[in-house]
Order: sequence, then structure tokens, then C-alpha cells
Amino acid sequence: MKITDHIKNAKNTLFSIEILPPLKGKDIKSLYDGIDPLMEFKPAFIDVTYHREEYILRKRKDGGFDKVFTRKRPGTVAICAALMNRYKVDAVPHLICGGFSKEETENALIDLNFLGIENVLVLRGDSVKNEPNFVPEPDGNKNSLELLEQVTNMSKGQYLDDELENANPTNFCIGVAGYPEKHFESPNMNADLNFLKRKAESGADYIVTQLFFDNKKYFQFMESCKQMGIDIPIIPGIKPLATKKQLTLLPKLFHIDIPHELVEAVEKCKDDKQVKQVGIEWAIHQSLELKKAGVPVLHYYTMGLSEATKGIAEKVF
Repeated sequence: MKITDHIKNAKNTLFSIEILPPLKGKDIKSLYDGIDPLMEFKPAFIDVTYHREEYILRKRKDGGFDKVFTRKRPGTVAICAALMNRYKVDAVPHLICGGFSKEETENALIDLNFLGIENVLVLRGDSVKNEPNFVPEPDGNKNSLELLEQVTNMSKGQYLDDELENANPTNFCIGVAGYPEKHFESPNMNADLNFLKRKAESGADYIVTQLFFDNKKYFQFMESCKQMGIDIPIIPGIKPLATKKQLTLLPKLFHIDIPHELVEAVEKCKDDKQVKQVGIEWAIHQSLELKKAGVPVLHYYTMGLSEATKGIAEKVF
């Protein structure tokens, strides 16, 4: 079922999660172990992230270096098929620009369509580790808007090979990312909202937000989207704090603010076990307030771990 149909048919706020593929060399059981405890809350869908290739410099005997590419978390498409088979739940693979040519993207979409996967989340993706700026593939999409347009073109039966006759159209429900605290590369919030509006006008069906810890930022974002004429569902993304280290790590990685009250509570903790409980309690408060406001879905970034998300869901759903 499409995400938009899940939302349309729901009587209450839905529960959904996002997971990471296992590290290369690990079996899928580790993934199931993180999902099984959450199935009692009946997730409407499960997002599966995609991770581009990274490279390392391997020293040669002559003193030079070879650039060796590797993908640490492969298997997104296969994992989606496995989740749908095991749990009878809709899986939402992420599609990214980085590391993909347009031809490779088209082939991935064909595979997804053959598997009966109806939803995708289109993202630009991060730059290669240790490189300061995002660089698209020579024949790849430059940003999420271009990737979105490729997906919507296929829904019209328009493939890269314009000589194809009677090509079957695909029919994906397309999600995009939204940033309540602005994408870090945007010059200002208005520019970021304008880009999001272009994605909505180009065929995006729903928005999933970057994680945030201050609900006021989400409500302000919702109001700004409304004023811009963006009227597709906006799903808030929630991640509970788990360690003191995340007080500095998360703002650096995701360019977000952590509220002063949460920082104070974490700094009073004696160890990360206490931090984890503070993070759960904060996320419960966030979730209940968002649910009361009538958000369509509460989407949790689990990072493959279920304990914290289960603790939140028990109080919210």
C-alpha cells in the first residue's frame, strides 16, 4: 500500500521506523532482532536506508596509495523484499543520487517495481566521506529534485531510452526530506522552503523531516510550509538521545539544535544508562505532543536498535 493511502485510511497517528542495513559480513538475523520487538505496535511502513560506496587509501609496497572502494552496508533492495515477505509490512527503500548514474537509478527502480514495492524516499545523499562537497556521478542526478523528476518521468512511461515504444509506467509513491531547521547547505530557510516547494510541485507525495528535538521547530516548519502552499503530508522524524557524546555529535552530523532543558538533563546524568532514559522520556513527551496535534505518522530513527523505540511506543501507541 502507498504511504499516502496508509495516511488517508488511518483513524489515528501511525507508527513507522527507519532501519540500517547490516554491516557487510553480518546476516539478516541481526536486523530481525531489532525489528521483532517493535512489530506489536504494527508499523505502517519500514524505511531502509541506502549507503553509498566509500573509499579508503591502501598503501602499496612502493609507498604509493591505491583508492579502494567499498560499500559497508549493502543490500537495501533485498532487505525490503525480505521485510515484506517476513512481516507483511510495506518497505520504503531510500534512493540517493551519490554513487548512481541515471541508468543505474532506472534499473533500480525497475527492480523495485518488479518486486511490488510501491514507495520510495528520494534523497540527494551525503558526500563521500573525507570529501567536503557532494559530487554527482558523471551521468547521475545532481540533487534530489532531479532524482524525483526521474522517478516521476517513469510514472509517465518516460525512460532514458526515448526510443522505447509502449513502455510500461511505474507508479511509485514518492517521499522527500524536509528540514525544520534548514538544510545546512541552503543559504537561508526561505531558500530551503522554496526548494521543498519545487519538489512538492514536481510530484512528491509526502515529506519526512530530519530529526529534531524541539517540537516548536516542527510546528513552525509546518506553518511555513502551509504559507508556501506546500500541502502534502509532513511526517515528523524522532530519534531519542542515547549517549552524552551525542550532545556534540548530533548537531555536527545533522546541523540541529538541542534544547537547553534537554542538554541540562543529560549533563546531570552519571552515565549513558541514565542518558538513555532521559532520551526516552524526552521523546515520549515529543511524541505525545505531536500526536495530540494530529500528525499523520510518528517516524522513529531506530539505527537498528529497538529498546529505546519500544520504550517510547509503549507510552504513545
